[in-house]
Amino acid sequence: MNRIIFIFLLVLLVSCQQKTKKIRDESTDITGMVKKEDFQGTHKEEQTDLITIKNVNGLILQVTNYGGKIVTLFVPDKDGNMGDIVFGYENIQEYLDGNRSFGAIVGRYANRIAAGTFALDGIQYQLPLNEGGKNTLHGGNSGFDDAVWNAEKINSAEGEAVKLILQSPDGDQGFPGNLTVEVIYTLTDNDELIVDYKAVTDKPTVINLSQHSYFNLAGHASGSILDHELMINADKFTPVNKNLIPTGEFRSVEGSPFDFRTPHKIGERIDDENEQLKIGRGYDHNFILNKETPGDLSLAASVFENSTGRFMEVFTTHPAIQLYTGNFLDGSAMGKGNVAYNLRTGFCLETQHYPDSPNHPEFPSTVLRPGEEYKHRTIFKFSVK
Repeated sequence: MNRIIFIFLLVLLVSCQQKTKKIRDESTDITGMVKKEDFQGTHKEEQTDLITIKNVNGLILQVTNYGGKIVTLFVPDKDGNMGDIVFGYENIQEYLDGNRSFGAIVGRYANRIAAGTFALDGIQYQLPLNEGGKNTLHGGNSGFDDAVWNAEKINSAEGEAVKLILQSPDGDQGFPGNLTVEVIYTLTDNDELIVDYKAVTDKPTVINLSQHSYFNLAGHASGSILDHELMINADKFTPVNKNLIPTGEFRSVEGSPFDFRTPHKIGERIDDENEQLKIGRGYDHNFILNKETPGDLSLAASVFENSTGRFMEVFTTHPAIQLYTGNFLDGSAMGKGNVAYNLRTGFCLETQHYPDSPNHPEFPSTVLRPGEEYKHRTIFKFSVK
């Protein structure tokens, strides 16, 4: 009889644990999560919204179809506490009024095009000059970060996902060709955030898509990122002129503050007497990734934050990665929880093609032609040490 009672109590306990886990898994009542209704509005006569996905380990991703932006990303620390590690705003109006690049899919051409002009097949194209009248940055005045994408939650073989589709018409921000773009965010049960990019065109064009989240692995409201330990798998970088445009040189990182082949704290050398650091007011540079074969999915970078134990690895098929250390943040952007995003409180690792490639034939080509498919994958993998 005692054995029967013991078995009954054991079954009851397991059942209660399973029910508790199910309730916890289905709950969205996590401190810092934003609300779906606060993202339901209109922009350019299109409906804006918010989609939430998660994995079995409790990682949570919230994405708005306005700009394909990652709004929150909750990952555990070494004690199992969940924290939001990306910059963002609490509602759609704050995004419309604020920094459009926070968490966005940037394009049609991520990063900079010098003087907003390039030639393709003998035709000269002029784009909006939206960076101090000098360059086109992240696709122009109203790039993909300002578009309302078609979005839906899907279940893929790799996990819960958000599928985003955008039709960019011929002449959009001065770029040629009707471009169809698909981006899929997937949360795997291996604690990976996968970003898959695809695009096709009906006319020769240039394309360079990237994900522009600002990270702080201690938590988006935790202040300086200068103690984060960074590794970048790159022997060379592309130095820039005073307008932050690549000079065309492939410069070795050896013996310089740009050598992150072994981990260094971001702030360890950021204020060194170095011309390139002065131009960028810190790191705002393109690193050429070491790859055995172009297009391979390989390790690009890793970041470790000691106080939380959070560790992020970045894998990509892209040929390069832009390190940006929040050098132009000044506290005027008030983010989630009314937090001021100050100088160097967030960093970006933007997987990409090289900046200004359309004007540099020595760089890998960013030309996309009819019948071809632009296709890249980037993985942000999270763990703890």
